[in-house]
Amino acid sequence: MQEIHIVGESIKFMILGMIVVYIFLVVLIQLMKLQAKIIAKYFPEKVIVSPPKQQPAVQSDDDAARTAAIIAAIADYKKSNHNKKV
Repeated sequence: MQEIHIVGESIKFMILGMIVVYIFLVVLIQLMKLQAKIIAKYFPEKVIVSPPKQQPAVQSDDDAARTAAIIAAIADYKKSNHNKKV
């Protein structure tokens, strides 16, 4: 009978501990939300707007050359592997 009493007490302490932790986390979250509102009110974030950057037209030529090189390499690889299998 003594063991049943100890198990019951340990379950009570476990539930009490979980409730304390849950309440602490809820209070912590609410305090952090309040802190965020206070900081946003008194120290607003400055927004810096920069003009959009234009990319040079040379990039499309580089992409076309890179694509052509990849296609040529694949064709050469297939050609050399086809000759090995025959």
